[in-house]
Amino acid sequence: MITSAANDKIKHVAALQQKARLRREESLFVIEGGRLFWETPDSMVREVYATERFLENADREMKEKLVRTGYETVSEQVFGKMSDTKAPQGILAVLTQQKYEREDLLGTSPLLLLLENIQDPGNLGTIMRTAEGAGVTGVILSPDCADIYQPKVVRSTMGSLFRVPFYRTDDLQKEIRFLQGRNIKVYAAYLEGSECYDSENYRNPSAFLIGNEGNGLTRETATAADVRIRIPMAGELESLNAAVSAALLVYEAARQRRDFHLE
Repeated sequence: MITSAANDKIKHVAALQQKARLRREESLFVIEGGRLFWETPDSMVREVYATERFLENADREMKEKLVRTGYETVSEQVFGKMSDTKAPQGILAVLTQQKYEREDLLGTSPLLLLLENIQDPGNLGTIMRTAEGAGVTGVILSPDCADIYQPKVVRSTMGSLFRVPFYRTDDLQKEIRFLQGRNIKVYAAYLEGSECYDSENYRNPSAFLIGNEGNGLTRETATAADVRIRIPMAGELESLNAAVSAALLVYEAARQRRDFHLE
């Protein structure tokens, strides 16, 4: 059992939790909690740390997974030093980051989300989770989006991080042009959009641009889209939360595609 927070492995895990640069350099990240660990593909697991209390309460299937991945036992005090949560569950793992190519995101009938400067970790995680629910085939992040491997983002995805293909581009405009060249229609969710979001046809290959929580899409990005759409607002609201806007759009696309297949 590891009982010292000065242990090099413990310090490395704590550093991965805190430093995006280290996560990028080593292509590693950390997940916490029994449910998220259970959903983690065994092939991604590099290291696992668990407390005696967690091991005593683990069910048979969890114990079998721990045997497959291997693990080290740590004291409750040491685990608290490694954890990024206020109420640690007693298990965390260091994982290798996923690597996706463009083609992995397209699928047979692409439905994509392109995110520009999404900064709130909870929003980014919720968008990933919503994307899985609506059948989105991939998510593309602009260079200035929050780190998708940041601990709060990872927790907010509730495991969707492992199942929705994504990548961070160095040039969002380039991605828009590439998609348009593949006959994927790009829609910008924009306050000054001329078309109501539910009046468009998303049954064909489609991509939605979602902008920053406070400022929305930049004019340059919105202008690059094929169509600028708006979500109508009652009352005195100007806009919705970025994750809510993304959910409305992708679920409208999912509804249209589902209804089309039922016809």
